[in-house]
Amino acid sequence: MAFDNLSEKLQNIFKGLKGKGRLTEADVKAALREVKMALLEADVNFKVVKNFINSIQERAVGQDVLNSLTPGQMVIKIVNEEMVNLLGGSVVELQLKPSNEITVIMMCGLQGAGKTTTAAKLAGKFKQKGRKPLLVACDIYRPAAIEQLKINGEKQGVSVFSMGDKHKPYDIANASLAHASKNGYNVVILDTAGRLHIDEAMMEELQEIKSNLNIHQTILVVDSMTGQDAVNVSQNFHDKLGIDGVILTKLDGDTRGGAALSIRAVTGRPILYVGMGEKLSDLELFYPDRMAGRILGMGDILTLIDKAEAQFDEQKAREMERKIKKADFNFDDFLEQMTQVEKMGGIADMLNLLPGMGSKLKDVEVDEGALVRTKSIIYSMTKAERSDPSLLNLSRKRRIAFGAGVDISEVNALVKQLEQTKKMMKQMSGLMGGKGGKRGRFRMPFGL
Repeated sequence: MAFDNLSEKLQNIFKGLKGKGRLTEADVKAALREVKMALLEADVNFKVVKNFINSIQERAVGQDVLNSLTPGQMVIKIVNEEMVNLLGGSVVELQLKPSNEITVIMMCGLQGAGKTTTAAKLAGKFKQKGRKPLLVACDIYRPAAIEQLKINGEKQGVSVFSMGDKHKPYDIANASLAHASKNGYNVVILDTAGRLHIDEAMMEELQEIKSNLNIHQTILVVDSMTGQDAVNVSQNFHDKLGIDGVILTKLDGDTRGGAALSIRAVTGRPILYVGMGEKLSDLELFYPDRMAGRILGMGDILTLIDKAEAQFDEQKAREMERKIKKADFNFDDFLEQMTQVEKMGGIADMLNLLPGMGSKLKDVEVDEGALVRTKSIIYSMTKAERSDPSLLNLSRKRRIAFGAGVDISEVNALVKQLEQTKKMMKQMSGLMGGKGGKRGRFRMPFGL
């Protein structure tokens, strides 16, 4: 997971600070030397680290901090504030023109950064917001690039404009604008070609498009797993082309996170989104304060709430509240709750967003397979058995265990878990009273 190594080291450093009743200037400087080494090992740009540490030290060795009743906490607060500033300060959203005009976005980046997939995810995001996006296949060099864009576009329910691989990228982009105007598309996303490295031909091609077409946003997609190279690529693209923002991909696979901490400071351009997985929902808006919280082990409750909001269904929540009051929760409801957990990224991802949980989960195996086995057991039941668990006698349990490929003890355990959930509901029903509303909105799934 992103920043795991850095987060663990910083938390250990801060634990030492909080353990001291009073801090001296030497204590602060020693701790910051360790922070500096941790950041360098995370592949953060050297100049960025130097400026970051200097800013913290200027604030942290003041008398207000050293004489504070909780000096350790004060230092951590300063580090958090400076890290938020380093990451950009506040969230920056990709700017679109009014819906009655066409916004043209040019996606660029090196080959393998995930540009084509990200373009489709971005189109899906805009579609969710009520826009009518059009993906444009301008990569005429990479084998199967056009087909990949079509497949990804189909997954998002977004149209793809293509003229094959025999026309110049500029001509394709120009033709796509006429097509968009004629057919009512209001966001055009150009998926341009990438190279294995930056070369003049690549830049000239992009410059031709940008110079002759009205490009509103030039977005660079970079692979965060390339560390310092991602920062160098960002700087080169910005110097030669002029970028408006960056999307970092594969942040879920980078345990160091140096690119995310360096790009904003080096290029002066904001990180707009981060890719945390393969699903559409895994392209997240970049919140500097939330990311700083994750890095420092403070968790990210707001992102967890956003994930829950995205899966929230008012009608289902009211139905669940009714079931709690009557304590008639059954296996179909159990299945619905598990599906919501999976849509939110799974148990491990959810727990990682809770304060202090990231480091504690480092050596803990979260058995996501348990969800799969539980679903197999429930799917092996008849509709009647799911809605009325009292039907489950020994012979039925044996049949279900055989159908799910599990031991009968797992079936018994699941039945017992449901019974305990229903008992808990009876206790909760008295606390909930008769009030309705959106109480069920952020409820953790029962039995998990």
